[in-house]
Amino acid sequence: MPRTPPQTAMAFDYGLRQIGVATGNCLLGTSQPLVVLNARDGVPNWDDIGRLLQEWQPDVLVVGLPLNMDGSASELSQRAEKFARRLHGRFGLPVEMADERLSSFEAKSQQRERGHRGDYKASPVDSQAAELILRTWLAERAG
Repeated sequence: MPRTPPQTAMAFDYGLRQIGVATGNCLLGTSQPLVVLNARDGVPNWDDIGRLLQEWQPDVLVVGLPLNMDGSASELSQRAEKFARRLHGRFGLPVEMADERLSSFEAKSQQRERGHRGDYKASPVDSQAAELILRTWLAERAG
């Protein structure tokens, strides 16, 4: 029996203090930033993630993989992969990794274009970075 392609996806921009979350429709290729979750040394409140998953019912989870510009693994890469394994282990959903090089940089750039002056604590970019990760993942699946 062939696997049904995912219809909805949820993406995570993993960080040690904050984890951005976005959701998207795989069929329409649309995405939107959702929320920024607090993390303590890279560990989120798993109940918060569980509530998001219950509310949005994604078919697949996408975790940004923070690679160095040359494509090699960064210090944070292993932690992001561990986070992805824990997501799968806790919630049983398929998890895919997606190259996230420059997603936070691009999200900050977009925020500046919209008139924000760089106070990222007051207006964090993590959920927008998660959306960029998801948009890239959706585009790769479509192409």
